[in-house]
Amino acid sequence: MTTTFRAVEGVFQGPPVHMVGDGFRVSNYFPGGTNFGQRFSPFILMDYNAPYVFPPSAQVKGVGAHPHRGFETVTIAYEGYVEHHDNKGNHGIIGPGDVQWMTAGSGLLHKEYHEKSFSERGGLFQMIQLWVNLPRAHKMHPPKYQELLKTDMGYAELPDDGGTVRVIAGSYNGVTGPAQTFTPVNLFDISFKAGGKASFQLPSSYNTAAMVLKGSAVINGDRTAAEGDFILFTNTDGAIEIEGKTDDTVVIVLSGEPIDEPVFQQGPFVMNSRQEVFQAFVDFQDGKMGPADF
Repeated sequence: MTTTFRAVEGVFQGPPVHMVGDGFRVSNYFPGGTNFGQRFSPFILMDYNAPYVFPPSAQVKGVGAHPHRGFETVTIAYEGYVEHHDNKGNHGIIGPGDVQWMTAGSGLLHKEYHEKSFSERGGLFQMIQLWVNLPRAHKMHPPKYQELLKTDMGYAELPDDGGTVRVIAGSYNGVTGPAQTFTPVNLFDISFKAGGKASFQLPSSYNTAAMVLKGSAVINGDRTAAEGDFILFTNTDGAIEIEGKTDDTVVIVLSGEPIDEPVFQQGPFVMNSRQEVFQAFVDFQDGKMGPADF
């Protein structure tokens, strides 16, 4: 029986890297690199800090206190250690295999930076940060914070000892990830052995993409994707098959139900209208998102 595959709409590489604060050396895959806009809802932004060795530093590197409203930030750690503080009293440190999932909701200030001992010794650093939109009904949800450690994740083994799917959000072959989401989101982090295959079928309405973080992969049996390639799939029925070409291939899959609402983003705020973003700036300046000295 012939498998019908979901077609590939495009393959993209990220734009040149830039610094976010002094601790994150990122390529902004979208919206800056591709101008997806609503095409990849509910995902709004993806910054990728490809593997980079930060030298030892007595001064902790990162980003100081800044506000957000109307969406969620998801930080996925592969190498290195990141620390988080926000003005709602949340604090956490994540390292390889861990995820921070922060719901900004009605508004808060947070800061993110290299964990102190990692900063002092320096070392290899690799992270992804996603911004995930919230629907209108939840944009003013009280802020919350999920620290999803490596041990909390769902794990599904691929056939024939082909590797492992780490399920951060959603479910894969009956294995469910720990992330609580406001709309349906699937985040799968797949570590392959050479020749290992991961197959899945997601609703055609879900915007879906995969990105090769290490090694190389074959997509749907006939298209090779290299390290750094971001593969966007069409919204059509069909399976997706990813095959790792080497024992160290790593691929992340992002998929989610689109939020069919207007999106207006300016700086750190993502709302449904210009007026709502203007109000967010006013509320921030009036201290309604909480103190900046935390």
